[in-house]
Amino acid sequence: MSLITLDSMEDGSFAEVEAVVDGTAESLILHRSGSNVHAWLNVCPHAGRRLDWAPGKFLKSKEGHLVCAAHGASFELAGGTCIAGPCRGDSLRAISVEVREGEVVLSA
Repeated sequence: MSLITLDSMEDGSFAEVEAVVDGTAESLILHRSGSNVHAWLNVCPHAGRRLDWAPGKFLKSKEGHLVCAAHGASFELAGGTCIAGPCRGDSLRAISVEVREGEVVLSA
């Protein structure tokens, strides 16, 4: 099942999608980097809150990191590791996705 089309995301942008992960409906953060997409649960490891400041709207630092709107934690985009803020050293929970024929899908 397609989460989103690759073409609907600008390179370097974020998107929020809903998906069933381990039997539970979850909000996911997607980040496009060229023809690749990384995905994480939309949950900050610091306080368990969503990272977006409004549904599907994410903050990006001038250094290019994902920033939690609630407490300012900054996450690098290669692995989702918190590099600054209250949860430094923790990581976002990665969700395995892949691009198939222009569609972003959960990996089997």
